[in-house]
Order: sequence, then C-alpha cells, then structure tokens
Amino acid sequence: MSDEFIPFSRPSLTECEIAAVNEVLRSGWWTTGKRVAEFEEAFAGYVGAEHAVALNSCTAGLHVALAAVGVGAGDGVVTSTYTFVATTEVALYLGSHPLLVDIDAETLCIDPRQADTLISALSTQDWRAALSEAVGVGDLPRGCGRYLALETAPTPRALVPVHFAGRAAAMGSLMKSARAHDIAVVEDAAHAVETRSEGQKVGAIGDATAFSFYATKNLSTGEGGMVTTDDRVLAEHMRRLALHGISKDAWTRYDSKGSWYYDVLEQGYKYNMTDIAAALGMCQLGRIEDMAVRRAAIAEAYIRRLGSVEAVTAPAFDEHDGRAWHLFVIQLDPDRLTIDRGGFIDRLKDKGIGASVHFIPVHTHPFYRARYGFETGDYPVAEAVFANCVTLPLYPDMTDAQVDRVCGAVESICEENTR
Repeated sequence: MSDEFIPFSRPSLTECEIAAVNEVLRSGWWTTGKRVAEFEEAFAGYVGAEHAVALNSCTAGLHVALAAVGVGAGDGVVTSTYTFVATTEVALYLGSHPLLVDIDAETLCIDPRQADTLISALSTQDWRAALSEAVGVGDLPRGCGRYLALETAPTPRALVPVHFAGRAAAMGSLMKSARAHDIAVVEDAAHAVETRSEGQKVGAIGDATAFSFYATKNLSTGEGGMVTTDDRVLAEHMRRLALHGISKDAWTRYDSKGSWYYDVLEQGYKYNMTDIAAALGMCQLGRIEDMAVRRAAIAEAYIRRLGSVEAVTAPAFDEHDGRAWHLFVIQLDPDRLTIDRGGFIDRLKDKGIGASVHFIPVHTHPFYRARYGFETGDYPVAEAVFANCVTLPLYPDMTDAQVDRVCGAVESICEENTR
C-alpha cells in the first residue's frame, strides 16, 4: 500500500488545460478577452441562465450581485451562519448587516422557516417587538436577538441561501418568502456547480447566483468565479461594477477595433477574470459531467463502507436529490470516541491523509462576536454540527485504492479510540 499523502483536495489536470493555457500565453492576450466571453456563454448555457459574468472569485460575484440588486448602508442581508465568511463580509462591504439564522440539521443549509420568520419580523413596523417575540418563544435562535442592539431596523433587502457541500437549499420555500416581502435572492453557489434544486439546475433560480472556481472546487480555474442571472439589466450592471464602473466592453480598448476612450459610470471594483483562467475553465467545463460521475462514485463508496462504523454518521446517498458531491462531510459521535475532532484529524494526518472542516460558524469568529455581541449557544444547530464534523478527501482523480485507504484509516481510528 502506498504511503503517499492523500490531500483533502486536488485539481483535476489534463493535457487539455495545459494546451489551452499555452495557447493563451502565446496569443499575447492574457487578460479579459475573447476566452472570457466564450467561457461566459458556455457556462450560462450549462446552468440554464440567460447571462453570465466571469470574475476573479465567488466573493466578487456575491459583492457585485448584492450591490446591483440595491443592497446599501443599513440594510439587512439574511443568510446562514454555517458558511465561509465571504458570504457575510460582502454585506459589510456595502455597509449592510449580515442577518444570520441557523441551519437545517439534515441538509446543513439555511433553515427556511427561520429565514422567513426573521424577514417577517424585521419587515414589521414595530420590528423590535416582533423580533423580541420571535426569539422569546423559540421561533428564532438566540443569536437573532443580538440585532435588537442596532439603532435602526436592518430592513432585509436580500436573502443569500448557501448551498452547502453541493446540496441545494430549500429554494422553493426561500423564493416564496423572498417574493412575499419583495427582497432579492442572491444564491451562494460556491459549492453548487452541477447542483439541482427540485429538478432545476442552480444558476437561474434566484435573481443572481454566484459560483466559485477556486482550486478545490468541482470546476476550477485556480482562482475565479461566475455570477449568473436571467436579468439583462442586472447582468450589465454587475459587469460594469466588476471593472471599475467603466462603460461596456472596456477591455476592447486595447484591441485593433477598440478605442482608447471610456466613461466611468459609477464606482466599481477590479474583479475581472483573465483569459488564462477562462481557458482553464473551458476545459474543466467540458469534463464536468465525467468529473461529477467520479465524485458521486467516490461518495457512494464512502457511504457503503463507513455506514457500518458506529462512531461516524455519513451523509445519505440519494441519486434523486440533485446533489453535486463537492464535499464529503462526516459527523463524529463524541459519546463513542475517546478523542475529539482535532485528535481525529491529527490521526488521519499521521496516516498520510488530509482532512478539513466545513465550516467554522460565522458568529463564532472574534470579529463578528465583537461587532454584534454573539455568544456560544446563539445558533445551536450550526454549533453542534461544527463541533463534530470532518471533511474527508474527495476529488475526481482519487483512485479506488486511495478511497479504500481513507476508509480503512477512519475505521481503524474509530476502533482504536472507541469508549
């Protein structure tokens, strides 16, 4: 058995990606150009959206999307505490407040009932009384009561569902809540290339959807992202925001048919994707279905093997739930083990296996605790999941032998450390 280290994740590289990048390098046009335009068109077609704007990160996509739908100073952006902090920091970029709710214990995505209750409470004229009552009777977790300390009501302007680990949030319920209160829906689909929600591909359900192409993602350009929408005006606005607020097709000013002149129409940012990244993306997009099949096969093998390990709870495998297997997250049973999650990960590392944790709940970070007064116990479901979760390696180039080795390591660690 090989003792080569098995990383938590590794990009899938073929000669296609190498040749495509070399072609761009030799072309002399390395920044935003025709490769980006091709990638945007192809990706929009893949997810079933009318428009796509390529960017340098999913964070950028969330930022320009929230800005374009009108989120501003003092507004509220409702999202899950169980996410990477990029989801919440973009709200702060705009001077708004991230309004956190807990997660559903099964899907690990935002709890739609809590989201609806919080939106309704903050949309009421006497918002303090409505919010106090909802927290007081347990309809909302204690953390939502922290917003009572704000001087004015953080009126919800956007809802940001986070599709966790490739599983879709309850978009039917969430869209109904958002439309009832006339707020925008910007999906955080960093984990959700290939994901379906109630049979529909993620990418054209909400008002805008932001995807990540980071090195660990199912489709990777190293760094990069895409935001999709069916709204032409919204797409043009996001495209303008992504490049300094400059008028349309600013990148063509260096082309033989371009002009040196441009207009800055509003304050913007520097978020454009390069042709180098887009070349990678086109190759990855061409292979995405094959990579998805392999990811699902690995997940199924994990579930079959680890299902008999009493100290571990693995996610269920349901080929009809529309899940894209981005992450494979297991839950440890602390009552059955003599080691904690940190000790478990250390022992995996000793056996040459990388692992990670997804996610540290936003409200537990020192910055957010200081800003909003969050405390331990404010979002109990997210905290309980976080305390015992471990993300195992999952990437399409994993061999069957490597999958078997990971399973064997989990089995032996549990056997050696059972109460």
